[in-house]
Amino acid sequence: QKRLVESGGGLVQPGGSLTLSCEASGFTFDNYALGWFRQAPGQEREGVACISPNSMNLQYSDSVKGRFSITRDNARKMVYLHLTNVKPDDTAVYYCVKSGAINSCHDGYLEAWGRGTLVTVSS
Repeated sequence: QKRLVESGGGLVQPGGSLTLSCEASGFTFDNYALGWFRQAPGQEREGVACISPNSMNLQYSDSVKGRFSITRDNARKMVYLHLTNVKPDDTAVYYCVKSGAINSCHDGYLEAWGRGTLVTVSS
C-alpha cells in the first residue's frame, strides 16, 4: 500500500522559511518522480514542484521558482520542499504526491497523495 505522510507545516512570517518533509512507504521509492501540490482556500489545486528519481530533473511552478526547492533522499525514502522568502499567497495545504512516471508529476500520472500539511504565512 502506497503511503505518503507530510510534516513540517505551520505558521511562518512573510519573508521567512520553512521545510516540509514527506515520508514514503509501500513502493520502490527511487523508481518514480515525487512532487508537491498545494491548494489554497477557495483556489484550484496547483502543482508546485517535481523531482525525478536521480534528482537531475527538477520542475517548479512559476509562482515559486527561485523561492522553493525540492530535494529527495532515496536512502531514507524522504522528499522535502524547502520554502524561502514566503508570501501570504503561499498559504495553503501542501500535499506530497507520487507519480507513476519518471520525469513528470502531471495530474494524469499521479498514483498517491498524502493527507497534506497546512502552511500559513502571516505576520
